[in-house]
Amino acid sequence: MAKGEQCLFIGIGGHVVALRPSDGQEIWRQKVKTASFVTVFGSGDVVYAGAGGELFCLDGASGRIMWRNRLKGLGSGLVSFAGASVVEVAAAMAAAQAAAMAATTAAAT
Repeated sequence: MAKGEQCLFIGIGGHVVALRPSDGQEIWRQKVKTASFVTVFGSGDVVYAGAGGELFCLDGASGRIMWRNRLKGLGSGLVSFAGASVVEVAAAMAAAQAAAMAATTAAAT
């Protein structure tokens, strides 16, 4: 990573993935939960991820899970974040759906 360059964080297929924005190179990936949809929100040096009704806090530099909250009593739905635009959430959901469909198609062949 170039000095001062920040990561692009995406959620897909139960993982949070950090990418270098300049060339798309993967920096790290962390499995958070077996779930099709993973929402992410970067804040300072941490990344928050929502998957299967749970909330995770990851170290932005390494991807290490720092803590998790099972959000007991709230079900297993989609976790959304304040500050994340509707466009960002919709794009993440579309990417996750496309990946899930591709995996289903590959498994069927």
